[in-house]
Amino acid sequence: MNRISRLVFLALFLAGCSFAMAQQPAATPAQPAQTGRHIPEAKTHQEFTDYNAAYARSGGLEVERAADEFERKYPSSELKAYLYAKALHEYQNEQNTGKMLSVGRKIIQIDPDNTIALVLTATVLADALRTEDSDRQQKVDEIKKDSAHALDTVDSDFTPPANATPEQITAYKKTLQSMAHSALGITALKTNDDLAAERELKLAAELNVTQPDPYIWYHLALAQDHQKKYSEALDSINHALQVIGANADLGNLARGEQGRLLTLTRGASASPEKAPAQPPK
Repeated sequence: MNRISRLVFLALFLAGCSFAMAQQPAATPAQPAQTGRHIPEAKTHQEFTDYNAAYARSGGLEVERAADEFERKYPSSELKAYLYAKALHEYQNEQNTGKMLSVGRKIIQIDPDNTIALVLTATVLADALRTEDSDRQQKVDEIKKDSAHALDTVDSDFTPPANATPEQITAYKKTLQSMAHSALGITALKTNDDLAAERELKLAAELNVTQPDPYIWYHLALAQDHQKKYSEALDSINHALQVIGANADLGNLARGEQGRLLTLTRGASASPEKAPAQPPK
């Protein structure tokens, strides 16, 4: 089960971040931006022309190929990470999580502080983590490292599109922070650290109030259930079902968990004023 389809608004944001940073070659050395960050730019007009041609392609595979070609021709270019960012955006639209992971890792190699690549890589890894994975511990370590660094960089290194409003920037940052905490929480849940899972998933839910993610609330319910916090778990699973939309697979899992918790609590949630939704007959 994955939730990449619920992150569509970030895809458009990725595209904005990708191209907004590209600059034509300057006649004089580039001056630092007001944020204090260096603005990447092409060293020659030919590099800038080739960048635009590569960026004009569409489809994950085509854009990634164009980025690879551009990197071979301009190995030291400051713009290559933004072509891979567009490939990541295209693969996200296509819900191709395998390619999102490989391209996300490539971006992190080029730009270790790229918050979006860090968050999406950690999210894909956490959602797909399985007990039988031969490289399970390596993936767990990567999720923790990427998520923690994303939280460290979201204020200092995250650069929004130039036309983004302050409200949009705040919302984007909170979403990225929520996703990072969610990846940590789901990983903790899958490694039997239910207390840490509950803590991280609560943080993720608090940061994502405007666009609640049912996956966060579902996994929070599981973490609470494992600790025998059945009334709190019932509240969480009810939240999940309220925002679940048309996700049939997650809906079936959530309704099964809700039915179990209703039996255990006899319908008494931790918030009595909120009547729990009844499972379908």
